[in-house]
Amino acid sequence: MDALLDVPLTMYLLFPLLGVAVGVLAGLLGVGGGLVLVAALAWLLPLFGVPQEVAMHVALASSLASIVLTAASSARAHARRGSVLWPTVAWMVPGLLLGGWLGSGVAVALDGGVLRWIVCGYCLLAAWQVGFGRTVAVPGGGQAPVPRGWPMSAAGGGIGALSAVVGIGGGSMTVPLLVWRGVVPVRAVGTSSACGVAIGLASALGYAVHAPAGVLPQHGIGYVYLPAAIGVAAASVLAAPWGTRLAHRLSAQALRRVFALFLLAVAASVPASG
Repeated sequence: MDALLDVPLTMYLLFPLLGVAVGVLAGLLGVGGGLVLVAALAWLLPLFGVPQEVAMHVALASSLASIVLTAASSARAHARRGSVLWPTVAWMVPGLLLGGWLGSGVAVALDGGVLRWIVCGYCLLAAWQVGFGRTVAVPGGGQAPVPRGWPMSAAGGGIGALSAVVGIGGGSMTVPLLVWRGVVPVRAVGTSSACGVAIGLASALGYAVHAPAGVLPQHGIGYVYLPAAIGVAAASVLAAPWGTRLAHRLSAQALRRVFALFLLAVAASVPASG
């Protein structure tokens, strides 16, 4: 802990600013905050002494570690408004934990350049989904059944694994899945936030345990860079409820289109950051 006192002052400013942006996006859209954070960290971390060859791994691990508190804050705010489907979360958590752990192991074995292109491709898919993906109305305008059962656990495994590889909380997959199952969007976002806690925990632990010894001699646990994870998480916990309030007040279609364009810019920046 004493080593954290040696962190340059700029870190204490930059990482919380990133956390504000990530927290608002997590609460508002349930998607995209992790992708923005990974791209930003991939650019910034080498400036603070993180070796370039592991910068992408560290960006992914630190993003996932920060997501634990970010998602928990967002889920808490949504739960207060009755927007978390806890039975669905319970069915998905076993798959999310297993997938996150296994996915982090795969990511550690991949070259940083390969990871950059995987994240780039995922940004493009997320941009299309956020900007142009269609929602599914509940048949007859009634209340859809709460999604549950082993298919949700299996879906959680895939979501957890891919989320670990691209450093996100899984909202860009969980939200469309739940909406497709008939869940209204705002409850899908709230449920996705709760699922993100499990993804972040399992994936960050995997990046910490699977990393080679001594990869980050200062301020790190495995691939998790503590100044980034703590700085982002501290600010995002405060900012996530702002996004949640906006999600309950605004018609987000135009904002989603704008954010999709921003994700395209992120996709272009990730390969260049190497």
